[in-house]
Amino acid sequence: MLPGFLDSGSSLLILTLYPDSIVMKLSIIILNWNAGADTIRCARDLVAWKRIQPIIWIIDNASTDGSANIIAYECPEARLVRNTANLGFAGGNNRGLVEALAGSDAPVMLLNNDASIAEEDVVGLIETLQANPQIGFIGPLLFDAEQRDRLLTAGGQNMVWHLKSHIPKTVGEPVQIVDYVPGTVMIGRAEVFRVVGLLDEDYFFNGETPDLCWRAKQQGYLSAVDTHARAFHAVARSSKFRETLYSYYIIRNRFLFIRKFYRGLTQILLYSFWILYSLALSLKLQLSGKPHAAQSIRMGLLDGLQGRFGGQNERVLSTCGANLS
Repeated sequence: MLPGFLDSGSSLLILTLYPDSIVMKLSIIILNWNAGADTIRCARDLVAWKRIQPIIWIIDNASTDGSANIIAYECPEARLVRNTANLGFAGGNNRGLVEALAGSDAPVMLLNNDASIAEEDVVGLIETLQANPQIGFIGPLLFDAEQRDRLLTAGGQNMVWHLKSHIPKTVGEPVQIVDYVPGTVMIGRAEVFRVVGLLDEDYFFNGETPDLCWRAKQQGYLSAVDTHARAFHAVARSSKFRETLYSYYIIRNRFLFIRKFYRGLTQILLYSFWILYSLALSLKLQLSGKPHAAQSIRMGLLDGLQGRFGGQNERVLSTCGANLS
């Protein structure tokens, strides 16, 4: 354990000895886009909590399947916000952050609707956050919901210095300092959002939380993973866009990150590496019989170099021969 850091074990012991003595408040933001069943399941899990008093914000990103109306009926405890356009992960969560921060100083949790985490794990995360004022953002270990012993990530590392930014294993410390906390399950201090700002909507999807955590670090706040806490992510549910949209944004947004945070020779070297990598990956996918994925990589490369950021879903899917259905 790093000097000066407390793990969640002692905090959980106190809470176990005095189970009714502490009630924690937590604002929770859940983003919905044409996935009402997932969102309802996620929200209902939170309503059942006993020790945490959740303020649940559900942000509907202009769903076209009627799921917002179903959510409004099935989840009356939640505060539903309906966007008139799909604002992406960044813009959608920002809408919730503005609402949450306007009415409370409680910590804020971003929670994917296809993820789950037990109340006791969230208690541990909040206690670790409260015990370590230098930590601005904290998250759990993320496991595959369908293979529950398979670790997906133990936090994230710098997205432009690594091909794979997810950290694949723990290093033995109960509180691990990381470059960023994945937005799948992420808790942040209200004061940090107020100092650092919200998610950068130019990313639209992917790269927003690495950017946020990087900006927080520049202001003196660390990002960490509490290895005592576990969450589960049903990654297979979003797999149909991984060869098009995900590939596009993962490539394009690396150029945005480089453009924002690096200068001079370092920027040139990073640009050169990701150009060569993108071209090689596109060629490999083309030769492997995956032309749609190859084209999405090329689009991400060109848009990244040209500075075309923000949401590009319809354009990418149309150009790559896919659709949103």
